[in-house]
Amino acid sequence: MSSTRTPRLIRAVRWTRLFLHLGTAFLTLRFVWPRADPQRRHEIAVRWAQDLLSILAIRVRCEGRPPPHGRKGAMIASNHVSWADIFAIASVRHTRFIAKSEIRDWPIAGWLAERSGTIFIRRARRHDTARINALVHGALAQGECVGLFPEGTTTEGDRLLKFHSSLFEPAVANRARVYPAAVRYEHPDGTPLRSAAYVGDLSFAQSLGLVVRTRETIVRVAFAPPIEPDELTRQQVAAEAHRRVASLLGLQTPGTAPARGGDRPAGHR
Repeated sequence: MSSTRTPRLIRAVRWTRLFLHLGTAFLTLRFVWPRADPQRRHEIAVRWAQDLLSILAIRVRCEGRPPPHGRKGAMIASNHVSWADIFAIASVRHTRFIAKSEIRDWPIAGWLAERSGTIFIRRARRHDTARINALVHGALAQGECVGLFPEGTTTEGDRLLKFHSSLFEPAVANRARVYPAAVRYEHPDGTPLRSAAYVGDLSFAQSLGLVVRTRETIVRVAFAPPIEPDELTRQQVAAEAHRRVASLLGLQTPGTAPARGGDRPAGHR
């Protein structure tokens, strides 16, 4: 593990650059974002995500075709491993994500997420789905790309949980294409990088610290061919998205684990 850790000086530089980058986001969202048209917002968001990942030495390898940027709304349905999933996907396609409401309370990051258009869901409220569906419906109708993690929680990337079909209702109602996507984290040599997973009792600060200490992270974002929701129910769309994501992850059947193992930091669950 020692060979995968960054020296203290490099870590200090990364932290400094990270806080400066957050400062630019604050200024951009305060003064530039409100006046920008959709094309300009797409360019700003993609470039900011790319720069953030570069600071953290996270290299994105995109496979397949993400939703094109245009007037037609689209939905990305991905497995969920880390908070970095959002930026990995956003680095190839500007996307408004559906995220848990707790993120809004995170220092700095919560404000940035809210101002950039994140749609927050209150998981403790059983009837919040209707409000979320209305917001997503509006976003898709305006030609935006909406991203969701239909498992509802994170895993270490070694399995795929059930997809909640209710979140696919806006895609069915708007006949918006659904792009199944698979995210997985690796060392440069291709072995799984378990320390990237934001699971268990890890706090956001602890997870970020693990990423900063890692010398280099490879994140593969793979897109399957889109699902056309015409004449399909939300349950059918969710099931097909689940099947395609499982295939991208190399899972023979949903819920089984890949053949290769990976590293795991001490005390990580």
